[in-house]
This record gives sequence, structure tokens and C-alpha cells, in this order.
Amino acid sequence: MSNTKPSHAVSTNPYTGETIRRYTYHTDQEIKEKIELADRTFDTWKNTGLIERQHLMMQVAELLQKYKNQYARVMTSEMGKPISQAEDEVEKCAWVCRFYAKNAPSLLKPEIIHTDATESYVRHDPLGVILAVMPWNYPFWQLFRFAAPNLIAGNTAILKHASNVTGSALKLENIFLKAGYPEGVFQTIIASSDQIPTVIDHPSIVAATLTGSTPAGQSVASQCGQNIKKTVLELGGSNACVVFDDADLDAHIDTLLQARYQNTGQSCIAGKRFIVLPEIYDTFLSRFQDEVQKIKSGDPMDRDTEIGPMATEKLAKELEDQVQRSVEKGAKIVLGGTREGAKFEPTILTEVEPGMAAFDEETFGPVAAIIRAKDDDHAIELVNQSEFGLGASLFTENIEKARRYIPLIEDGAVFVNDLVKSDPRLPFGGTKISGYGRELSRAGMREFTNQKTVYIK
Repeated sequence: MSNTKPSHAVSTNPYTGETIRRYTYHTDQEIKEKIELADRTFDTWKNTGLIERQHLMMQVAELLQKYKNQYARVMTSEMGKPISQAEDEVEKCAWVCRFYAKNAPSLLKPEIIHTDATESYVRHDPLGVILAVMPWNYPFWQLFRFAAPNLIAGNTAILKHASNVTGSALKLENIFLKAGYPEGVFQTIIASSDQIPTVIDHPSIVAATLTGSTPAGQSVASQCGQNIKKTVLELGGSNACVVFDDADLDAHIDTLLQARYQNTGQSCIAGKRFIVLPEIYDTFLSRFQDEVQKIKSGDPMDRDTEIGPMATEKLAKELEDQVQRSVEKGAKIVLGGTREGAKFEPTILTEVEPGMAAFDEETFGPVAAIIRAKDDDHAIELVNQSEFGLGASLFTENIEKARRYIPLIEDGAVFVNDLVKSDPRLPFGGTKISGYGRELSRAGMREFTNQKTVYIK
């Protein structure tokens, strides 16, 4: 067996198995030159007027709308996202661009603090060149929710995307250039994971953000820690959907279905553990199973397809192993459970308990784990009985009951009668091994700024 490290990033269509294209990795010298260009550009970009930065971001939004179908097809071909969902993703990217273009002045406005000084306030100045390490599951959205606030704030960015979506990564760079951004404000590097430590070590990289797996987050955080560089980590999740006895299934069954199976279940904020109360358990399981059976799997380029292939066969095999290990410990497959290449059938597991892979681990694919709770308090205990802490959903007609439980939930977000989702107007991020720091909203825009105290007397 050869120990030679790969020299190319490979994009493969997960539905057909065909290789789309091979991309040669940038050399360390080429990456160094890109970082230095980003650093030089930062010197002028940070002094570019906010109105101009807002205008350019609006231009990006217009391009996203204009070429939505083209960008969606690139995503779908590279990672298998159903085409209608890929188009929705591009639309959402345009939304986040417009949100920050419109609201940047208020979000970056100096905060006046009354002290014994003649004048005292907090400024929010850009930091410099930010490294963004991004995943394949939302190739455009994950990047734009970082880039929109940070480029408007005056930072420049280097993107290291997942190797299997390199075509998307290059499209992203092209969008910013096409919109009129100065060369060097946003650049894509085609790099292996082994090259990332060298990137982080470069003195012009002042901070890093990573969305991805826990091991990847640990690696980047460790490297940045050695260099005293700030990080924001958005890692895995094993979100719980609690279905209380009084939940209105007629109103929410479609939402519960979407929470698990959108993007073929490949989402950190997907509802993965369905914690159901006794009186509604049988009714919920019957309704949920009926709806899952209606999901149309197939060619992701087909507009009727709701479940495409998983992004790679390797990921599908890992999910298959998690299901098998859970079954060995007593879980029951009531629907699905079969795999063909990268295609994984929508699956429901029952009798899932703590100690099983389907409960303890992140199942990154179309598998729903159904857990029977003893009572309301036990349901909340099960929500928190996880290493992850990204988000939780509570389904109930008793909003006051939900309000009582919200402070007890340890996750970074609680949604009542809806699935957990990211919204430019709200902070997004987790606790525990789901990461730290926040993206989006005012909080996300200020993560990579120097919150500078000014005191004048």
C-alpha cells in the first residue's frame, strides 16, 4: 500500500459515482502568497467606506439570485443535495447578504458607555485576515453566514473548503470578484488538511472559524491556541426533538419530518433524537412512519426528489455501522436500514436508549432515533444526556410548560414548535462539544472584531 499523500482534491458525483474533476492542491508557497495578498488588501479594505462595503454585498446578493440555478447545480452534482433544496440554499445566502448590507451601520455602531469620562464608548474594528474552514453539507450557506458579516466589518478572508466541493469553493471566490470586490478580499485555497497548520501559523492569519467535525475543531483550536489566535467553532450536534403528550401532530408532523430528513439528514442542527412522551408515542410513531414512507428518494437533479444520496459512500458506510451497532444493543429497525453505495434509505429506529450509537453519537444521515420518555422531566433529562449541545426543539401546546423547561436545557438554542434553524437575525452556536462562539446576528458580526474601549477625558 502506498503512503503517498494525495496531491489532488477530487469532486465526485455521489449519485452516479462519476468523477467530476480533480483539482491540484495549491503549494505552500502559493498559499503563502494568497495570505500575503489578503493581508495587503486588508490595509486598504478596512478603510473602505461602509457604504461601499454595503453596496458590494448587495451586488453579491444580486448575483446569487441571478445565477441561482447554476450555483445550485454545482452543489447538487458535488454532494448530492436535492436540487430544490440547493436552490433554497442559494436564496438563503442572498438573504444573509441583504440582511448585513442593510443592518451593518446599526450592528457596527459604537456603543456609548456613560462613565466619569467626557466621552467613553466601544468601537468594533476589523481584525485582519480570517481563515474559514468549511464543510461540504451546506457548501454555500456555511460560507456566506461567515463571509457576509465579516467582509462588511472590514476583514478579509481565506476559505479552505471541504475537498469534495472544490467546484463550489471556486464559484464562491468568483462571485465576490464578479461583484466588484478588490482582489484579495476573499480567496479560496485548494489545500489538504495537512496544510492547515502551516496556514494557521502564518503571522497574517489573525483568527479562524471552523464548521465541521469535533476532531477537526479540536485540531484547529489547538493550533490556534498555540498561536494565541481566536477561534469560533460550530461542530456536530445530536439535537433532540421532544414531542410532549399535548403536541399537535396535525400541525407539526411535516416540521418533525423536515427536522430529520432535510439535506438527506446531513445537517448538524437536524433533529436526530426524537424523545416522545408515553401517551402520544404510538400515535406519533404511526404518523411519522407513514410520512417517512412517502419521501421520494432518487436522482437529486430531479425536482421531485426529497432524499438524494449521501455525500460519499464512506459516510453512508459509517451511518450503516452506527445503525448496526445500535441494533446489536437492542434498537429495532421499523423502517429502512438498507444502503446501496452512497444511497441510504430513510430509516427509523425505535427502542433507542442511552449507550447506543444512535443516541450517543451524531448520526449524520437519514436515520431517526425514537426514544420513549417516562415523563416530562425525564424527557428534558434525556435532552441534556448528550455530549452535544447545539439545539433542541420542544413540541407542545402548553407554551408556559415550554418556558419552564427552556432554562434547564443546556444547548445553544431552543425552538418551540419548530425545527432548529439558523437565521441572520439570531445568534447561532452551541455548547459542550458542539463548539463555542456565535455566528449571525449582532453577536456573530462582532466575533472577529476588536471590541475596542475608548476613554476620553
